[in-house]
Amino acid sequence: MTSINKKEIEKFSKMATEWWDPEGKFKPLHKFNPIRIQYIKENIINNFKIKNKIKPLSGISILDIGCGGGLLSEPMSRLGANVTGIDASDKNINIAKLHSKKNNLKIKYLCSSPEKLNVKKKFDIILNMEIVEHIEDVNFFLKCCSRLLKKNGLMFVATINKTLKSYIFAIVGAEYILRWLPIGTHEWEKFVKPEDLKYILNKNNLSLKRIDGMNFNIIKNEWSVTKDLSINYITKFKKN
Repeated sequence: MTSINKKEIEKFSKMATEWWDPEGKFKPLHKFNPIRIQYIKENIINNFKIKNKIKPLSGISILDIGCGGGLLSEPMSRLGANVTGIDASDKNINIAKLHSKKNNLKIKYLCSSPEKLNVKKKFDIILNMEIVEHIEDVNFFLKCCSRLLKKNGLMFVATINKTLKSYIFAIVGAEYILRWLPIGTHEWEKFVKPEDLKYILNKNNLSLKRIDGMNFNIIKNEWSVTKDLSINYITKFKKN
């Protein structure tokens, strides 16, 4: 079995050179990044009762799955975490390696998927950010991810809800009208409802601890955490 969707890998590999261009094809992700970094950081600090304010994630091991060019791996590393980033696209990994080297960051990047990853130690934190809507088999993927997480470790999953509103805003609006994303970036059939995500992860010994919506304000041109789960949402699960 595999969690890799070859069509999705090819799609993102073609755009690999644009990962770090804030005005390029990944512009929406650059806008989205600050709010998700803050969310992850605050939840880790609260969970592990961290008092170090300079490098709050020091000593925390993080696995960033579907890391792309390293947009999330790098800030996590700067906060002190020991980061491993994996992606099934060789081109993405090469871009990520090059960029982290330029910035003198020690991040372990591997071209891999969760089911192929062999590690001696499990991770404190697993990040599945904007990835579950691009993989082949959500059940198999999350089962493999859960095996890589330590007991009492946290898994963050950010994705898009499967609603009529998400189809209108995330596909019709973002891809066809506003052209924020290349047409074909998302497939509505692959979107995951929060209750389905919870059911799958419960089967794999993870409990939902927090769920929040992520909302983009077109007037303020910024993202914020909200109670509205109808389009983008982010979750925190804990390994039992």
